Amino acid sequence: MSTRSRTLSTRTARAAAFLLAGGLLLTAPATAGAFDLSSIDTGSLGGLLDPGSSNPVLAPTPKLSSVANFRDVAGNDGAGYATSDGKHLKRGVIYRSNALTKTSDADKATLTTLGLADVYDLRGAAEIANPLVGGQDKLPDGVAYKSIPIEFADLVQLAQTIQSPEQGRQFMIDTNRSFVTDPARRAGFAQVLTDIATGDGAQLFHCTSGKDRTGWTSMLLQSIAGVPAATVMDDYLLSNTYLAETNQKTLAQITAAMGAQAAANLTPVLGVDQSFLEAGLAQITADYGSVSNYLTEGLGLSPATIAALKAKLVG
Repeated sequence: MSTRSRTLSTRTARAAAFLLAGGLLLTAPATAGAFDLSSIDTGSLGGLLDPGSSNPVLAPTPKLSSVANFRDVAGNDGAGYATSDGKHLKRGVIYRSNALTKTSDADKATLTTLGLADVYDLRGAAEIANPLVGGQDKLPDGVAYKSIPIEFADLVQLAQTIQSPEQGRQFMIDTNRSFVTDPARRAGFAQVLTDIATGDGAQLFHCTSGKDRTGWTSMLLQSIAGVPAATVMDDYLLSNTYLAETNQKTLAQITAAMGAQAAANLTPVLGVDQSFLEAGLAQITADYGSVSNYLTEGLGLSPATIAALKAKLVG
């Protein structure tokens, strides 16, 4: 993480602080929204496949010191998240994380022991190229890298336009809605899900901080598997815990470069909140009626691809 002096020019400090923070996550409290997650209809997802196999209990998912938001889509310990029909997700199959730009040699070795085969990078080209928050993924030998860009807004401009915490929260709500309404973003999610379905070995997907695009992809996978909505939401909000230590440092850097008010204004953008994911789910209901319809009509996934994903996920 680049260290900036207080002597940066006003414009450079504003841009740099936001770009640095934009790749990380700031702890934000979950707020109870009026939208009821239990009303999300997953359609026929729960009945696509019934493998009927037992799920062996693996050791807890290792913590990567250099990749703070690395975790298992199925849950990090025990038998894996339970599904609505009493099965469990298979652990050790699909992982999620923040960007792998600072992966240590020790963490590369750990990823090798997990059988990691493919990494899908959801960052846009500008994010990867940015000297403050970007960089190429540092992967173990033999791991295949694939770029599937799901572009975000220009972060410098965003830093200059967000003038209040309320504007920051609205930006995140609109972002999650765009995962449903934006054709280019839908195409990116369709591609990563299709590639995960056909990939061999353990799979990993990530964006910059591992909380928004990554959180949405994880929600879709868990929904396909039949994980209850409350569990999906709890897992989504875990990003606030996994990156809490890093976020405290980021807040201090933003405050030093731009002031306390700027840090407060940007705080919602850096975190995950129940209302953000709820906004995207509500947009699914409004546009497609159910997660199942969003997957088939919005993303264009075939029943075979959805079945393959469930077969990977459900034990």
